[in-house]
Amino acid sequence: MTDLKFYGHGLPGIKKKSLPGKLIVLEGTDGVGRSTQIALLREWLESEGYAVAATGFKRGKLAGKGIKSAMLGHTLSDTTMNIFYITDFADRLEQEIIPALRASFVVLLDRYLYSIIARAQVRGADPSWLRDIFGFALVPDIVFYLQADLTNLVPRVLNARGFSYWESGVDILPGRDYYDSYIEYQTRLLAQFDSIADEFGMIRVDSNQSIHDVFQSIQKQISHTIADMKSAKRSKKKTEPKDGDKQGKGSKGKVRKGKKQH
Repeated sequence: MTDLKFYGHGLPGIKKKSLPGKLIVLEGTDGVGRSTQIALLREWLESEGYAVAATGFKRGKLAGKGIKSAMLGHTLSDTTMNIFYITDFADRLEQEIIPALRASFVVLLDRYLYSIIARAQVRGADPSWLRDIFGFALVPDIVFYLQADLTNLVPRVLNARGFSYWESGVDILPGRDYYDSYIEYQTRLLAQFDSIADEFGMIRVDSNQSIHDVFQSIQKQISHTIADMKSAKRSKKKTEPKDGDKQGKGSKGKVRKGKKQH
């Protein structure tokens, strides 16, 4: 059961005080392994009988395509891009996340408002304005901050897809090659994440470790978070008769059958 707590004024039209699902967030910069861990967690949770929904940035129907198009042009102002991301976030919260929580799903989020805040603050946005505008955001049940050193991030990013315009901060660090820009931008971004992690009470996970070790660390924490939820697997175990009960019923049946033969 998720208590409906918001970071501010809340979302209009939400009257319930709690929802039966759980909201779990994985945060961190690109290359820390968020999507990999989301996939592993989903497989594990579904194998345990939980209904799982997953979502992330730029996947909303209202603004997702618009953000992707805007990122190709590199022409919109920082404030406009921030509002684009906030709109996408609000749309997914109302149309996907809260309905899934209402339906008793475990909702796995690949980044939440924290990434938007960290990126916006690196680009000079007013921290007070950002926190005020995100007053409608639901407080998650648990948030993991996946941390990795730049020495580990660089080869991961290069092996995946290379340095991107936005994740290298080229829009705010012109005149540098992509590598130098990436190092400087990620250094600033990681500093923002470090501060935000303390402010919002995130659980830090060392993602310099192996994928398996990171998964086990997160899995252990989530096991406690979902302990009060009912899963299909757990419900099935409760309804199945014990071996003794099965044998008892079987022996009674044989006695009745014997009496009929006499």
